[in-house]
Amino acid sequence: MTKPTSQLMYTRRIFPIKGVLKWTRRHIILFLFISTIPVVLFDVLGLKWLHVPWLPLGVLGTAVAFVIGFKNNASYDRLWEARKIWGGIVNTSRSWTIMVKDFITNDHAKVNRSEAELQTIKKELVHRHVAWLTALRYQMRKEKPWEMHLKSKKSNREFRAAHFRVCEDEEPMETSIKPYLSDSDFKEIFAKGNRASQLLGIQSRRLKELMKAGLIEDFRHMELANILVELYTLQGKSERIKNFPYPRQFATLNYIFVWIFILLLPFGIMEGFEVIGKQIITDLSKHAVHTSLTHRIQEFIAHHFVWFSIPFSALIAWVFHTMEAIGENTENPFEGGPNDVPITDMSRGIEIDIRQLIDDTDIPEPYVWTNDIVM
Repeated sequence: MTKPTSQLMYTRRIFPIKGVLKWTRRHIILFLFISTIPVVLFDVLGLKWLHVPWLPLGVLGTAVAFVIGFKNNASYDRLWEARKIWGGIVNTSRSWTIMVKDFITNDHAKVNRSEAELQTIKKELVHRHVAWLTALRYQMRKEKPWEMHLKSKKSNREFRAAHFRVCEDEEPMETSIKPYLSDSDFKEIFAKGNRASQLLGIQSRRLKELMKAGLIEDFRHMELANILVELYTLQGKSERIKNFPYPRQFATLNYIFVWIFILLLPFGIMEGFEVIGKQIITDLSKHAVHTSLTHRIQEFIAHHFVWFSIPFSALIAWVFHTMEAIGENTENPFEGGPNDVPITDMSRGIEIDIRQLIDDTDIPEPYVWTNDIVM
């Protein structure tokens, strides 16, 4: 049974451990390989001097953890701000629609219009607003040079292909926006650059025409114009996040620091496991029976206890790298990833809501998403 869309928006993207392991499986294998090389050199080839004191490595790990925490906090702030902006778009869209519904009347009209004519005007303004939502979400999904996480990395490409889809990649903007606009409006906005801004400009021009016709008086015109100003503000805030990336000096240096720590980590852990192995040998030597099979197995394990550092090194490396990857995949909230703001679903939800407010017909159904991943 499919969950309601409104529920999916807030309970979506529950990342099961199976999905995390599948997403990071290549790095897990890499970390195991990186951790094995020092142990082979240390235990098989006898290079016992090949280790790094844990104290400086611990200081480095602490510094890396602080940097990762800073990046993740900054990335989450960008994500949460984007979500608040689109929450504002939801509320302002409803305000726009209810004003259009109640303000456009024959009270001050120079020539009275029929109810059908008034409904046509209201429908025009609301449909143009849906076109603005459509144009804005397409502009937010447009790729930027620094937004390459989903397509440049094989693990992300595979996860995207197998678990979710991005509607803006499947259907061009022209096809999605055409049903909501007249031919003249359609030609006008696609002759310009920023389609969303042009649509708000057309809305403003149309309000002026309605005021001249007396269908809205000065006060109502001012209130509706203020809504357009608010929509411009919200659009500008979205564009600010979209067009200004997380500073590359922080992201790049953080990535380098993480990998320095990952490469040095096995050399620091080995010595600790070697000490544990020696302690086990000392304890075993105190026993009277040294010829039993169990004793020989224990002694063999103790002599090669350093090999247990491999899974622990890989685990710690996986935790640090995955946390860094989470921040990296969260810093662009409109990129089209599984953890981004679901602007496509929100736009469809707004459309359904506001078109129902004006008793419109042929209202579309909510999107049906797979794997509880809402885009």
